[in-house]
Amino acid sequence: MAKKVANNKKKKFKIKKGDTVKIIAGNDKGKTGEVLKVIPKKDAVIVSGCKLAKKTVKADKTENKEGGFISVEMPIHISNVKKVEG
Repeated sequence: MAKKVANNKKKKFKIKKGDTVKIIAGNDKGKTGEVLKVIPKKDAVIVSGCKLAKKTVKADKTENKEGGFISVEMPIHISNVKKVEG
């Protein structure tokens, strides 16, 4: 039987946290924003102000929070963003 070898190589991206990127595909095409997080396992990045989704939040009695909706940035595939110089 052949042995299975785990591929533990770290993926390297040219885009890092804090870089300014431009969205080149999708609904937010043309928008620019700062990278908040890089997710190597999904080959994705989270860009501030882009690909917003509504998330429901329950009311919390301990913190006196009201329930409702909040906007959350969703991951974008790394091939759909381009680094902007400057």
